[in-house]
Amino acid sequence: MAKVRSSYVCNQCGYETSKWNGKCPNCGEWNTFEEVEVTVSTRSGAKGAASVKDISDSIVNVNSVDASYNETRYKTGLSELDRVLGGGLVKGSMVLLGGEPGIGKSTILLQICSFLGDDHTILYVSGEESLRQIKLRADRLGVKTPNLYLLAETDCERICNVIVKQKPEIVIIDSIQTMSMAGISSAQGSVTQVRECTNMFMHTAKSEEIPMFIVGHVNKDGAIAGPKVMEHIVDCVLYFEGQRNLTYRILRAAKNRFGSTNEIGVFEMADKGLLEVENPSMLLLEGRPTDVSGTCVACIVEGTRPIMAEVQALVSKSTLSTPRRTATGIDYYRMSIIIAVLEKRLGYFFGGLDVYINIVGGLKLDDTAADLSVAMALYSSLTDKIIDSKTIAFGEIGLGGELRTVTHAAQRIAEAERMGFEKVILPAHALKGVDSKKFGIKIVGVHSIKEAFREI
Repeated sequence: MAKVRSSYVCNQCGYETSKWNGKCPNCGEWNTFEEVEVTVSTRSGAKGAASVKDISDSIVNVNSVDASYNETRYKTGLSELDRVLGGGLVKGSMVLLGGEPGIGKSTILLQICSFLGDDHTILYVSGEESLRQIKLRADRLGVKTPNLYLLAETDCERICNVIVKQKPEIVIIDSIQTMSMAGISSAQGSVTQVRECTNMFMHTAKSEEIPMFIVGHVNKDGAIAGPKVMEHIVDCVLYFEGQRNLTYRILRAAKNRFGSTNEIGVFEMADKGLLEVENPSMLLLEGRPTDVSGTCVACIVEGTRPIMAEVQALVSKSTLSTPRRTATGIDYYRMSIIIAVLEKRLGYFFGGLDVYINIVGGLKLDDTAADLSVAMALYSSLTDKIIDSKTIAFGEIGLGGELRTVTHAAQRIAEAERMGFEKVILPAHALKGVDSKKFGIKIVGVHSIKEAFREI
């Protein structure tokens, strides 16, 4: 026997409760609770367990499991996308691609159809655009492959039936929030619809060994809209980051069962679609001023790729009782810690000054190795001393004003030399295991911020 009970689920964050609320206690949104019916089994105890099918024969010893696995990967034609995926699209995998509206999700998926369509059949399912709209966008992007097939449909069960019968080699679903199942009473985009449709697509992809891309919308917080369990179901979660007023886009993996989550891909939005940026350091440093104080170059590592980024700081007298503190591209609290260390350990006063930090190009620096560059930019702007344009600095700052070691020091130095820099300031502890003789660049190891400032 089974009984049906009502439950209320927030369509923004997936929070579930037994009674309706005007405001979600988890995400704080208003009027987001939807009623769903939940079937609860009444079987319990030994009698209930006895009525369940015995699967004891499915238990196997770990040593008897065949671990050999022939992983098939499809190259997408975009090396930056292949890098983030871990080397290409794995057969039978399910990839969830999220990002802000207009960031380029549909564009990049239609672009890879041009390359994949040479050897594979592709089914592009759209629940948002008509076939004519997709055709016009394909013509603009130069996609003319004869192996690309379009389907405008939102019924998940019909789409899965088409996939099973036609057996395309690659499937693209745009987007999961527009899909629905007739047996579920809730509206399109609700938590229940998104969860169940994702489950059905996942079973279809795994059973038919078909790689599948799914486009996901994001909420105002930047997370993919729908239940969090959707990200657990899929094999890979990709996020498109960028700002509308900038042409650069960064593709980052939040989850990847077949590769690293530290790699990023850099693209530039152009009239003909997304263009790969194979040398992001050169792009981010283009047009950098050489005779202005308050600027310093940092070197961060994203996965296996070192990237140069310009850190700009502006320190000016404040006209307010509480000075402004603005950080763009770095963590605000990290900036506050660096300012506090400069005040306490070195005696530089920022209490009555406005402080602005900006990372050029819209890049977000999560690597703590950028601490020294931020500190040097702040010191340069405060004292109006110009840092040589051929100097680069990286290192993590401790609360005692000391410089802590960073990883991949040799790769960072090599990238600095390749980009034409002549001097590198880094923590002395990071030089262990680094052969300084093989680099044609001046390497200065320091133990504290005070020593680093002396090198300016």
